[in-house]
Amino acid sequence: MSYWDPLPAVRAAESGPLPAPDGGTWLPAPDFRGRWWNPRPERWAERDWRNVPGPFYGAGTDNCWMGRLIAPAHVLYDDEWGAEFVYRQPRDTAQALALLGAVAQDPMVGYACDGDDHWTPELVRDWWRERGRVREWAAALDRTWSVSDRAEEREAADGGREYVAHIDGSLAHDLRHYLFWLSEGRPANPGEPLPTLPLRGA
Repeated sequence: MSYWDPLPAVRAAESGPLPAPDGGTWLPAPDFRGRWWNPRPERWAERDWRNVPGPFYGAGTDNCWMGRLIAPAHVLYDDEWGAEFVYRQPRDTAQALALLGAVAQDPMVGYACDGDDHWTPELVRDWWRERGRVREWAAALDRTWSVSDRAEEREAADGGREYVAHIDGSLAHDLRHYLFWLSEGRPANPGEPLPTLPLRGA
């Protein structure tokens, strides 16, 4: 599967109802819509180091643990402040809408989806070289939170486990397609050569 750009779907969903934590939908007030497009330029510099490369990222979100109620396949919490970050980018419209629903719940406006304006092939490759740090953190989170007395932490441990599986599985393929997208401004055609990723520490 080639790179899928979520931003048109996100733009189209801005004025409509979004997924809500209770499983229903809610309609953001008109003055709130569009605020997830990084109205604060410092957000990129403040992004959490655990964010996976791609258009969506978290940077100083709240710590109310709402994101996984809407987008558990994409949002995870740190174990320091409980802030949210993105561990898997959306691959279709339904996933993009779920993630946008999580983004829109954050009163701190700590999410942004302008990562394409900031990630470069060099930065993506740097992130991949250092992926072991993220993987070790996610694995430790799973070990700690899976035996927690708190149900919320036990649920979030699933996200740590999924992040490890993502790093070990499809992430390299996804990032090679994302590198092509960043370099060429379009998805790769079937059979078209993809950029390479470095070995760890290379």
